[in-house]
Amino acid sequence: MKDKVVLAYSGGLDTSIIAHWLKNNYDLDVIACCVNVGQDEDFEEIKKKAIKSGASKIYIEDATEEFITDYLFKGVKANAIYEGKYLLGTSFARPLIAKKLVEIAHAEGAKYICHGCTGKGNDQVRFEVGIASIDPTIKIIAPWRIWDIKSREDAIDYANANGIDVPVTKEKIYSRDRNIWHTSHEGGDLENLKNEHKSQMYLMTVPPEKAKDEPTYVEIYFESGIPKKIDGEELNPIDMMNKLNKLGGENGIGVVDLLENRLVGMKSRGVYETPGGTILYAAHKELEYLTIEKETFHFKEIVSQKYGELVYNGLWFSTLREGLDAFLDKTQEKVTGTVKLKLYKGNIMIAGMESPYALYEETISSFGASELYDHKDAEGFINLFGLPYKINAMLNKNK
Repeated sequence: MKDKVVLAYSGGLDTSIIAHWLKNNYDLDVIACCVNVGQDEDFEEIKKKAIKSGASKIYIEDATEEFITDYLFKGVKANAIYEGKYLLGTSFARPLIAKKLVEIAHAEGAKYICHGCTGKGNDQVRFEVGIASIDPTIKIIAPWRIWDIKSREDAIDYANANGIDVPVTKEKIYSRDRNIWHTSHEGGDLENLKNEHKSQMYLMTVPPEKAKDEPTYVEIYFESGIPKKIDGEELNPIDMMNKLNKLGGENGIGVVDLLENRLVGMKSRGVYETPGGTILYAAHKELEYLTIEKETFHFKEIVSQKYGELVYNGLWFSTLREGLDAFLDKTQEKVTGTVKLKLYKGNIMIAGMESPYALYEETISSFGASELYDHKDAEGFINLFGLPYKINAMLNKNK
């Protein structure tokens, strides 16, 4: 009996030719595994294509709800963003896909897992560190690090020469990743930084200048940091993300053009569409302004950045990430309430919020009189707060 290799399969350019390449270069039984994390695909066609390309069997694993609840919602609670822009759509999906690949490898008794990540990208790290964190005995086959194909153009030539249908051409050569959270675009004319990216590439979003002329208002209710309702209607996680993506998409929300620092050392440019996720992050952040006290809020800002870096760097299955989740869960205990947002031509504006745990008290914060705040108390506070600087000034004067 042949040894088996589980191939992370999407039906895109790389994995389509890899299934054929594995069959012709290894004496292995190729088991394809396509993990559905909410990408808009014809999975029946993917099944047929995988078998035609060389796989003996294919698994289609629907992990969309798990992706949202166990990965994306943790990111929302953390306000995890990489380098101030990237909402980590690909980064959140990779550890879950790695987990599913290992599960299929165990079910099939496979010794190998193969992926289609390039030798220049972050995803090779995310997949391989994720797999090793679950089962370090599994061996990795990474074709882009060992075969003679050097570019996407070469890959297209290989596909054409072997009669393999692929979803890209040399004219439409963007490398894309799509799931229910985002769509990423890389390569092609984006590699020249002088080029403005073309809005024609968008798959989830209309350009802001072509968005609706009237604003859209949306109310999002959170419970302990987790979104539960939109406009008063309780929705399951998948329906919620689909609705937010529709609202964000038609209002031109959530497109970023980012020159990022890759984990592997180089800078790269990507255009990311995250319409629904951008709305969720904005609403959640506003509710935290209302419900989390100052010192915790400020420390959480540091944690948010670190959390984003961990996710980006493929360290999901780490003690540090788990420990940060415990801290974040504590901070979210009272992040409950409703936030109203105004969406208009690529912009998100706060339009009202309320919470039973609001730390804002109108009678204290207003300029009027208050039983809990005496204006005269400020004098003593200022004297104590400014004392070190007075002493420093006195010393400088004496010198």
